[in-house]
Amino acid sequence: MAKLLHLSCSPRAESESNAGARVFLDGFRQARPDWDVDVVDIWRERMPEFTGPIVDAKYARMKAQAFTEAQRESFAEAERMALRFSLADRVLISTPMWNFGIPYKLKQWFDIIVQPGLTFRFDPSLGYSPLLKDRPTLVIIASGSDFATGMNRGRSDMATPYLREILRFIGISDVRFVPIGPTTGPQQPIDSARERAYQRLAAMAATF
Repeated sequence: MAKLLHLSCSPRAESESNAGARVFLDGFRQARPDWDVDVVDIWRERMPEFTGPIVDAKYARMKAQAFTEAQRESFAEAERMALRFSLADRVLISTPMWNFGIPYKLKQWFDIIVQPGLTFRFDPSLGYSPLLKDRPTLVIIASGSDFATGMNRGRSDMATPYLREILRFIGISDVRFVPIGPTTGPQQPIDSARERAYQRLAAMAATF
């Protein structure tokens, strides 16, 4: 069965990013009722701390050294998470913007799956190359400021370029972004931004 993986990155069930994801998924399920939707809630998933044996395992892989038992067990967690991601035919990431970047749990998720031999390889003569196949990926980012129209009052969006680059690094370049913002301030701009985003998401769901 074809699969859409939804990486849900807000700890709040009623957050703007989750609401946008629901709009998209409602349309996607109508368009593709035979697809499986695999939800990865990064606030509920078991993720190893990126310290100790898993860090040592990463460097052991890079040096072509054998794992210790502790390293093997820790790296198995990274393999499990990377495999779940790599098996998806489509990817949806819905996330808030925190302090101009991404939530620390989402960064932890990437730190775990972006591993040599899992999602990228390194050759001294050729450099880095991705290991995952490209696939359509949609990123919904909800932010307090308006980064869609340029009315961001000088604030920097560091979430979008980071996500674009880390996904490209592991092989995923077919990425589209839908911002939802502003989500704070006067109500009229909030409502207008939400409506624009929802219209885009509903239209994209029919053909994604």
